[in-house]
Amino acid sequence: MTDQLEVLTIGHSTLTYERLLHLLRQASVTAVADVRSAPYSRHFPHFNRDSLRKELALDQIEYRFVGEALGGRPTNTGFFCEGVADYEKMAKAPNFERGLALIAEGAKKHRIAMMCSEHDPLDCHRCLLVGRALNDRGLAVRHILSNGQIIGQSDIESKLLELAGATDDDLFDPSHKRLAFAYRQRAMKVAYVDTKLVSGKSLAAE
Repeated sequence: MTDQLEVLTIGHSTLTYERLLHLLRQASVTAVADVRSAPYSRHFPHFNRDSLRKELALDQIEYRFVGEALGGRPTNTGFFCEGVADYEKMAKAPNFERGLALIAEGAKKHRIAMMCSEHDPLDCHRCLLVGRALNDRGLAVRHILSNGQIIGQSDIESKLLELAGATDDDLFDPSHKRLAFAYRQRAMKVAYVDTKLVSGKSLAAE
């Protein structure tokens, strides 16, 4: 019987590079998979793609950009619902599936941390979209918080149900449906919004 593959996530937020490195090393991470759609930071240039790759290489941590497949800001307007990035639609895209396969394959060789920018995994597609999809495929997904604590996707799901007010068992509302509702409700609050699509809808309605 093989061990369950595990994938971690982390948000760089306003951390220094040194703090990020400390958290990665504390969690024994050997590779970072960058799932940002745009791998740049105006206010924290040490997290720009090229700078980060070079720094991580010096610290013996591999870096791969996978934001084209697993990013949270789709370029296809068909992946939006009322101007908000629709994670359920994005999760069905062939390119997204290929991205998941790359992460799963990489997890056989490395201890991977998928990195995005948001501090809280509850506010980020790395958890609500990619983490959920990997979890559904049988991988263990855990999230490194900025204080060094590591929580599981199951902890996230419990919080999502609580936020959605859907924690009570209901014979006519099974747990998987309540959880799907909780995921969607949270995603629609925090997912990327294309203001052009929202503006276009408003103009069309006038």
